[in-house]
Amino acid sequence: MCRDCQRQSTVTSGTNFDKTRTPLRVWLAAAWYLTNQKQGVSALGLQRVLGLGSYQTAWTMLHRFRRAMVRPDRERLKGQVEVDETYLAITDRQNPISPVGRKSKTTKVQIVIAVETLQPKGFGRIRLRRIANDSASCVIPFVQDVVEPGSQVHTDGSAAYRSLGELGYRHQRTVMLGSDVPAHVSMAGVHRVAALVQRWILGTHHGSVQPEHLDAYLDEFVFRFNRRTSTSRGMLFYRLLQQAVVTAPVTYENVARKNKAKT
Repeated sequence: MCRDCQRQSTVTSGTNFDKTRTPLRVWLAAAWYLTNQKQGVSALGLQRVLGLGSYQTAWTMLHRFRRAMVRPDRERLKGQVEVDETYLAITDRQNPISPVGRKSKTTKVQIVIAVETLQPKGFGRIRLRRIANDSASCVIPFVQDVVEPGSQVHTDGSAAYRSLGELGYRHQRTVMLGSDVPAHVSMAGVHRVAALVQRWILGTHHGSVQPEHLDAYLDEFVFRFNRRTSTSRGMLFYRLLQQAVVTAPVTYENVARKNKAKT
């Protein structure tokens, strides 16, 4: 309680844990379990491990943590960066809040990928984003948001990237049509990441991700991939909580609003 204005507050006020009815120690247990599972965890798995009363609670907790996995001031990719688009096959379930009795359909969603390539080999950080299509109006803003100007951006021969040179990037184009070098060899980074994120969606979440919420899952994959070399799971736990206490609160209604509008 403030001595001057007598206003009451809590240590979780204004954080990712604001106004939650779930005990804070359960949140900490969820964060620990989430960061200690190499491939992540589904909402149903979290519900079972923590003994939560409802699937909705576990689902909302995971989405709150996914919001905290993105630092607002994170640095943009730099150096040599590959950029390309791909499709993810997902099962769009009409009701994500209940794990049973859901109608579903398989759909493909297009995403754009950016991967730092290291010399002589290896990959650095990545960024992912869901896009409506592969036009310049979708892919160019993504590059500007996630790649530092002056970097060398390697793309395929798509005309959508032609303006990169005028925007301060060193643009390297590789036309795949008729080339003797397979696409997965000439642009190994984006193809490797595309395969890994598809495997992660199918393995951990059984492909069951609504398109409206896909960006949140992509943020989690980026968080995990960019920290894949960390030998301390405790440090991942610490980083997640560090970002959670500076992340604006969000309610279940905020998270599920897009789904409700759809159904």
